[in-house]
Amino acid sequence: MKTRIIQFATLLIIFLLVAPTVSIAQSKAKKPKSKNIQLFNGKNLNNWVFQLKDPAIDPATVFTVQNGVIHISGNPFGYMRTKEIYSDYKLHVEWRWPVEATNSGVFVHGQQPDTIWLKCVECQLKAGSAGDFVCMNGADMNERTDKSKISVKKMADSSEKPTGEWNTMEVVCKANTIEVSINGVLQNKGTNVSISKGSICLQSEGKDIEFRNVFLNKLKK
Repeated sequence: MKTRIIQFATLLIIFLLVAPTVSIAQSKAKKPKSKNIQLFNGKNLNNWVFQLKDPAIDPATVFTVQNGVIHISGNPFGYMRTKEIYSDYKLHVEWRWPVEATNSGVFVHGQQPDTIWLKCVECQLKAGSAGDFVCMNGADMNERTDKSKISVKKMADSSEKPTGEWNTMEVVCKANTIEVSINGVLQNKGTNVSISKGSICLQSEGKDIEFRNVFLNKLKK
């Protein structure tokens, strides 16, 4: 009995000596940093570059920010693009039609120099067609089997919400593949895409559109 008491006391002493060390080590361990890269800070468009079909128009009259929302007038045609080049990421974009469901798009892998129809893959936002791919200015993918057309139709029925409601587009760019989901529904997948990195653009095309919560997560290569 005495031996068991001594063994128990020894184990208790060891535990009391080790526990604080483990606790300190855990407290010093660095918490993993968020991998979110905010493309839109909710305040201004200082980290974006603008391209309009009519260079005489001030971009500040087409691309504006109010209450944490980007408003794009749609006229004239053009886009706003990130200054940075990105590859291997999951992009999150929320958009809505404030007045009328019309036309716009999110460009990935945008190539320079800037032109109105730059080389890129457009993730279509045209009402009723959100999720289509448009291979612009020489971009290509396996799914574009009819080379006389630049578009690749979405796979599922439209999953868009009515005018005035916010929609979510998520685009996963991994190596030379692109997947696009609209409101949680996988709508398209492109493989063997001819470009795999570039700027991210929000398009001005037609009429008013609004964007918010524009960010991405880098993927491991």
